[in-house]
Amino acid sequence: MHQFVKKTVLALALASVSFGASAHRGWMLPSTTFVEKEEAWVTIDGAVSEGLFDFDHVPLRMENVTVTDPGGATAAAPGAVQGKLRTTLDLRLPRDGTYRIALVSENVVGSYQLGGETRRVRGTPASVAKDIPAAATELQTSTTHSRMETFVSANKLSRDALKPSGKGLELVPVTHPNDLRAGEPARLRFQLDGKPLANFPFSLVPGGVKYRGTIGEIRLVTDASGEASFTLPAPNRYWLSARFPVEQDKGPGEPGARRYAYSATLEVLPE
Repeated sequence: MHQFVKKTVLALALASVSFGASAHRGWMLPSTTFVEKEEAWVTIDGAVSEGLFDFDHVPLRMENVTVTDPGGATAAAPGAVQGKLRTTLDLRLPRDGTYRIALVSENVVGSYQLGGETRRVRGTPASVAKDIPAAATELQTSTTHSRMETFVSANKLSRDALKPSGKGLELVPVTHPNDLRAGEPARLRFQLDGKPLANFPFSLVPGGVKYRGTIGEIRLVTDASGEASFTLPAPNRYWLSARFPVEQDKGPGEPGARRYAYSATLEVLPE
């Protein structure tokens, strides 16, 4: 093992800490992240679970999933099948290259006064705006923007699907997300509304927690340019997560507050 890799693995091991055993996480897990076939298909499973990548709680609602193809065009995904514990999406990959599968949502919660009563609202920005009467007073709202992603490639790697939207908290892969290898350096960038996030913490959790007995969370921080370089010690599927602001209380945010959350499933292959 190269000296650089040894040092990086040691740093990652020292950073591994308890992750909160009772937390539930939403995720999308592709059957593979690279398909080498003339007729390429991939199956995406989605769930909200206590055990990472285990089907132990409820299915993930995937009716709003979008797919960005290797040409950069984004469209609604075909209908997913929702079961008791997971949702399954079979996705055909008609063009060679990299696809971004994303579940993006923006939700508003708030309250207002009308006729001496306090009324509460919840929904998308458009539905909340429609539901609030013109005569409402003392309007208070907070907004949460979340993005969940995974990436798959058919027969070759490409980058048009990886371009950020410039809205919300986003991962910008410097190293291609379908070309991650254990023991090899990787680099990625985080940005908020198109601007780099310096000194921004995020974490990676490898799959197989229940067989390992420890969470094995790996905590990392971006540099002054919003980028982070790291080396993952072992092949696996990894759940990457981040949020902004980093410290968030439970329940609705302060009036006018905006919260952002990002997560992604990445696959790291053997060296």
